[in-house]
Amino acid sequence: MKPAVAALCALLFLAGSGAAETLRIATYNTDLARKGPGLLLRDILKGEDAQIAAVQQVISAVAPDILVLQGVDYDLGLEALTALRDALSEGGPDYPYIFALRPNSGMATGLDMDGDGRKGGARDKQGYGQFAGEGGMAILSRFAIDETAMRDFSGLLWKDVPGALLPEQDGKPFPSPEAQAVQRLSSVAHWLVPVRIAAGRRLDLLTFHATPPVFDGPEDRNGRRNHDEIAFWGRYLNGDFGPVPDADFVVIGDANLDPVDGEGRKQAILDLLNDPRLQDPEPKRPGRVENTSGHKGDPMLDTVDWPSPDPGPMRVDYILPSAGLLVLDSGVYWPQNGTSDAAAAAKASRHRLVWVDLEFP
Repeated sequence: MKPAVAALCALLFLAGSGAAETLRIATYNTDLARKGPGLLLRDILKGEDAQIAAVQQVISAVAPDILVLQGVDYDLGLEALTALRDALSEGGPDYPYIFALRPNSGMATGLDMDGDGRKGGARDKQGYGQFAGEGGMAILSRFAIDETAMRDFSGLLWKDVPGALLPEQDGKPFPSPEAQAVQRLSSVAHWLVPVRIAAGRRLDLLTFHATPPVFDGPEDRNGRRNHDEIAFWGRYLNGDFGPVPDADFVVIGDANLDPVDGEGRKQAILDLLNDPRLQDPEPKRPGRVENTSGHKGDPMLDTVDWPSPDPGPMRVDYILPSAGLLVLDSGVYWPQNGTSDAAAAAKASRHRLVWVDLEFP
């Protein structure tokens, strides 16, 4: 069935059926970023890249209706994203609707943003990146994306966030007042993207990809920024940045922070997990997993397999539906070791795809 026909059938079913519909949403940091512009598109079109094939296998195995991606290089015409979507449709799920905007990653500033005394490096961009668009975000969907109602918060300056934890060194703005005057909050992006899942019903995706809270100095620039990137959504729901959602919504993406283990300022993610306006389905890996990393957190909740013991497996990828939504099921796609599916998941990305099933009447 062609993508447009499949999408139309899905919408007609939702609009005309009295039965409840299950909607599977997912987030997946694919680790597909390449070392230069155009290389991801080249690798997808060649059809010979083992990692890309493994990413396709993972997505096909879970087959979400709405999929939020991180680690996908952005280009102006969405050529790489379109090629990935088309490759998936060959034996996998069809996604008639795609969405991506230019991320902050790789966006030049012309300033020394990390305080190393040099300009033009990957850490001197608005978000880490060797080139504009490296490691961006994207959305694939079976259902129509309402781009006219989307909101892009990626241009928000960090200094304009209420209670911003701006870094200082020796009592002065770090790395400089000039840098802080132009520094955006989002290391990659913060988007609100409405998806029309049925006649009169929509789901707002509140999605982001925060910077790792490491790779800095005693000023804790990245740790502070990670905190404020995560805390943004709570402040948004408080009305600090305009109208709050008037529909069902879900906070979804890569926070790059475990609520218990590893480095980082934990309060932001703990506040989000405990926010009464949200619910945490606590997606888990299948089977039984022993804690071999020595971490305090539940290994069943881990979503990334960084090398042990430092930092080791952690929970950093989240799907937090609004409190009124009915969660039917959830999980982390992490097949048992020794299987071909496990080998593909490990080949695809250090991260594992996280999914949640929601019921819409």
